[in-house]
Amino acid sequence: MADSADLIRRWFEEVWNQGREEAIDELCSEDAVGHGQTHDGTDIVGPENFKYFWRAFRAAFTSIHVTFHQTISEGELALLQWTITMKHTGTFMGIAPTGKQITAKGMSIQRFVGGKIVEAWDNYDQLAIMVQLGAVSLEKLAA
Repeated sequence: MADSADLIRRWFEEVWNQGREEAIDELCSEDAVGHGQTHDGTDIVGPENFKYFWRAFRAAFTSIHVTFHQTISEGELALLQWTITMKHTGTFMGIAPTGKQITAKGMSIQRFVGGKIVEAWDNYDQLAIMVQLGAVSLEKLAA
């Protein structure tokens, strides 16, 4: 069986870079809990709820590519440091498509049992995304 580092890289490669929705079911346990993916801090529980989030995100952004920088693993846990690039082509959080290329950095930790994610934590620069979309003014941040 693949180790946790291989599994976290597979998750990001297949789910995000390749857009394979079926990989969500292959790699996510039925009672998996995701922390930090949503803008309001609500946890995502189970693959069906994650698919709702994933579909909405992919409807707002196309040409999604996650670049892997560093992977650290220990037992069931794996951490991946990454950068995402994507094009804003659909409505996102009420923001009409801008056509802008967006870049943000993040880190994810996933815990795997039996080859499937049972818990995940994501921390990514949501503020950078909102600034690049023009929803947050740099001048207001500096004031």
